Amino acid sequence: MEAGGGKVKKGAGGRRGGGGPKKKPVSRSIKAGLQFPVGRIGRFLKKGRYAQRVGTGAPVYLAAVLEYLAAEVLELAGNAARDNKKNRIIPRHVLLAIRNDEELGKLLAGVTIAHGGVLPNINPVLLPKKSSEKATKEPKSPSKSAATKSPKKA
Repeated sequence: MEAGGGKVKKGAGGRRGGGGPKKKPVSRSIKAGLQFPVGRIGRFLKKGRYAQRVGTGAPVYLAAVLEYLAAEVLELAGNAARDNKKNRIIPRHVLLAIRNDEELGKLLAGVTIAHGGVLPNINPVLLPKKSSEKATKEPKSPSKSAATKSPKKA
């Protein structure tokens, strides 16, 4: 161990008369490289009484997961807005993004999004039958059946 001036002080600067500039506080969100508030999420975990004690890593991990999910939904909703030639994301775009993605759709299966509407879906049975295709198919099918029947009979 070093004695004297080479020793690094611990604790808050200036508490025991030691000089030096005061360090600027760095939030846990910045330390973790996140946009979501780690401190606030930690407070919610404590106040929600989900457990008697909350570890220091729990709010960081939860903030990272929530930020990832939010970024994923926003990216897909932005793509849906661009597909509809809009500059702003509206609830309809969020709904289209979630329902068209298999994993997000499963995660948010029981969720109703206000002003989201529904996915465009028409049952194929309800669609009108195309008469032009039937007219072209019918003459071909008897000729094929006639061609197959005549060699068998002969």
